[in-house]
Amino acid sequence: MELAFRRLGLSPDLVDYGEALDAQRRLHADVLAGHSPSTVLLLEHADVYTAGRRTADGDRPQDGTPVVDVDRGGEITWHGRGQLVGYPIIRLAERAMVKQYVAVLESLLVRVLDEQFGIAATTVEGRSGVWLTDGPRDRKIAAIGLRVHQGVTLHGFALNCSNDLAPFENIVPCGISDADTTTISAELGRTVTPADVIDPVAEALAEELPQFLPADADAASPRPTEGALQ
Repeated sequence: MELAFRRLGLSPDLVDYGEALDAQRRLHADVLAGHSPSTVLLLEHADVYTAGRRTADGDRPQDGTPVVDVDRGGEITWHGRGQLVGYPIIRLAERAMVKQYVAVLESLLVRVLDEQFGIAATTVEGRSGVWLTDGPRDRKIAAIGLRVHQGVTLHGFALNCSNDLAPFENIVPCGISDADTTTISAELGRTVTPADVIDPVAEALAEELPQFLPADADAASPRPTEGALQ
């Protein structure tokens, strides 16, 4: 099997979260059954709050804004226009690879931010995701939350590109109250959209993810491809 990519929609063609979640679940079943190759879904969501299994009641919106509860790890976050979301649905060669897999997702995003945009991002001990730590308060620029079911991954990462940061003020994002959120655009002082970021992110994923596939998977020269939500 090869590593495949599907681009499900970027602004103005935003992808409904429920539709993307259904697509993940169908693809997970196909990958698990051997009917589909390990596949990365790349997209931009319509605005939505999602809550992982560890979300505390006090971290949710206090104004009654709807929240979608999902089966990933982590806590509450926001997805929407201006944010590049990636869902790698991949079969791991070994269940013990999960911690390394998360670390590689973080490191490849750090590399893209540095090499493509000159942003000195990093990881923070004890906190998932990708951070900027050069100010009075740490700033989160990418979140990671996933689930592994029967050796196949679900969910993934969200990279803040040009999104409005106001929705994060209505929650305690990822349960962290002593840090802020930021975007590529905010850091650079110019607009950088998911469409500007998707190619280097896809290339980094194509380079790094094959190491996690079973030895019999043919991951040679994976190429990002367009694909309809199905």
